[in-house]
Amino acid sequence: MQVREARPGEEDAVLTLYEWLFAPPGVRPSAWEPERARAALVGAMESDDAAVLVADDGGTLAGLCTAYIDLESVRYGRRCWVEDLAVAPDRRSEGIEAALLGAAREWARGRGATHLELDTGEGRLDAQRFYEREGPAWRSIGYAWVLGPGTDATS
Repeated sequence: MQVREARPGEEDAVLTLYEWLFAPPGVRPSAWEPERARAALVGAMESDDAAVLVADDGGTLAGLCTAYIDLESVRYGRRCWVEDLAVAPDRRSEGIEAALLGAAREWARGRGATHLELDTGEGRLDAQRFYEREGPAWRSIGYAWVLGPGTDATS
């Protein structure tokens, strides 16, 4: 198994990996639009401030990790945000998750990031146990507001 950056032409194959994030206890975002997602994925693959990492097991994609250099924190310095980390359900606990997260850390270090952050859903207990085993420097609670059309941004 090799962790590498996704290659041009693999966009559709990589997009199918997102289904793993939508399966229970996850949920498909209400604003999920495949064409928008594909354009965003291509943009991330072409950006110097983003990485789309895949776990390639002999031509079969077994995992995905997207990482973004997204802000210069006054308190902590340059942050790398891991937005997506998913592994094929039948391949979990084989070290693929750790390999992807390790590759994201190395990619971030190479771009001057001082720390890497991510969040996970409250119901993703297996993911939380994995992150705890990875020895985070701190934990936090995340909140999000949907700001799309037809939503009340004040509630």
